[in-house]
Amino acid sequence: MKVTVTRSGGFAGLARRWQVSVESEPDEESWILLLRKLPWNEIAQEPPQPDRYLYRINYEPRNNATAASPDRNRITEPVIAEPREVVIPEQRLTGPWRELVDRVRERDEQERNLAHPTRNDG
Repeated sequence: MKVTVTRSGGFAGLARRWQVSVESEPDEESWILLLRKLPWNEIAQEPPQPDRYLYRINYEPRNNATAASPDRNRITEPVIAEPREVVIPEQRLTGPWRELVDRVRERDEQERNLAHPTRNDG
C-alpha cells in the first residue's frame, strides 16, 4: 500500500510530494488503522483560499489489499480495496487528514535524510 501526499499552491506556487509504503513501516498496523478511519467519501468541496495550499492525497492498495495480523501469520479483514484520491484545501485539513499528512511527510523526510545525510566536514 502506498500513500502519496502532494502539496501545491501557496504563495510561491511550488509543489512538494511525500510518499510512504505502508508495508515497509514498522508500525504498519497503526497506519492501517488511520487509513480505515479517514472519511474518504465525506470531503466537502470547497474552493481553495488565495495563497493557501491544496493537498492531494492518493492511496494505492497492494494487489491483495488485506492487513496482516500483528504476528504476520494470518490475514485479517481488508484494508481499503480500491485506490482513493481526495483533494483537500489547507483550511479543511484537520483531524485524521492532518494526522495522515503529517505522518507521511515526517516519514518521507526521515527516509530522505537517511538516504542522503547532510555532510558536516566543518
